[in-house]
Amino acid sequence: MKKVASLGEQTGQLMQDFMASLPEDVRQTIGSAFGKLLVSDVASSAPLEGQKANDFELPNGHGGMTRLADLLGEGPVVLSFYRGGWCPFCNLEFKALSDILPQIKAKGASLVGISPETPDTSLSTIEKHKLPFEVLSDVGNIIAGQYGLVMTVYEEIRPLYKQWGIDLAAANGDDSYQLPVPATFVIKQDGTIHACYVNKDYTRRMEPADILAALDSL
Repeated sequence: MKKVASLGEQTGQLMQDFMASLPEDVRQTIGSAFGKLLVSDVASSAPLEGQKANDFELPNGHGGMTRLADLLGEGPVVLSFYRGGWCPFCNLEFKALSDILPQIKAKGASLVGISPETPDTSLSTIEKHKLPFEVLSDVGNIIAGQYGLVMTVYEEIRPLYKQWGIDLAAANGDDSYQLPVPATFVIKQDGTIHACYVNKDYTRRMEPADILAALDSL
C-alpha cells in the first residue's frame, strides 16, 4: 500500500516543482525575497502556547458574524490563518483540513479559517474548494495584526503576483499588499492556546496529525 505523503511533503514538492518551472532571474528574485523574509522579525510577537488567544468577531462567508468566544462556548477551536484562496499551499492545507474535519468534530472541537479576503472573495473560496468549515474575512488584517502575524509582500515580488494572475487588491479590498503569516492555533475552551504553529516559511503548515494529537491531549 502506497504511503500517503504528509502535508509538508506535498507543499515541499509543490514548491520544488514551481521553482523548477521558472526562469533563472525569477527564481533569484523569489529566492532573495524569501531569504529576506526568513531573517526578518515578522511574526516574532505571535502568541505562544499557554497565552490567551485574543477574542474577535468577524464576518463569515454567509452574511453573518462569527465570534471566537461563541465557538469556544461549544468546545475547543482550531484556528487557521491563511493567505487566500489563490495560494496553492493554502489549497493543499484546505484539502488536508477538510479530510480531518470529521475527526476534529468527533473530538468536540470546531475548525475556522481566517484570511484578509473580502466576504465575497471568501465565499468564492468556500465554493471553489468546497470547504466544509467556516471561513472568516479579516479585511485589513486587523485580527492577524493582533496575533502578530502580518507581513508585507516585498515590492520586487508584486509584479510577479500580477503575472501569475493574483490580484491581491481585488481579493482583499485594499492595496496594502499585506498578508498573514500562515498559522494554526489549537485553543482550549478557556481561551488558552494549547498548541500553535507559526512559520515565516509560508509553504509550511501544521501537520493534520499534530492538530489531532493536540486535541487528544487537551
